Amino acid sequence: MHIFLGMELRGHLELLLLGTLRQIGPAHGYALIVGLRERSGGTFDLPEGTVYPALHRLERDGLVTSRWDTASPRRRRVYQLTPAGEAALAARRREWRTYARGVQAIVGRRLAEEFG
Repeated sequence: MHIFLGMELRGHLELLLLGTLRQIGPAHGYALIVGLRERSGGTFDLPEGTVYPALHRLERDGLVTSRWDTASPRRRRVYQLTPAGEAALAARRREWRTYARGVQAIVGRRLAEEFG
């Protein structure tokens, strides 16, 4: 299995985080890391040093909010989508579908020729 990091993930990490937050609801950073890993079948097993800076960017841009959760024994920062984050997720999904169709039109044909 290939784990995606670095250049391969550039430009998509925010979409993945927004989508995961949409699916699982408000969550702390480690829960998002686990959610990404589980929902991707292990493809996106990302380190904290990749995820937390992206969460901070999303918060700075108003796409997520965060608050301290003190209900558990350990204080954790919980992230949640904002209405702007919901709108950004919808727009990025549309962009991703267009991009994926374009890649599939080129790469998919080649794969079908090689393995079809």
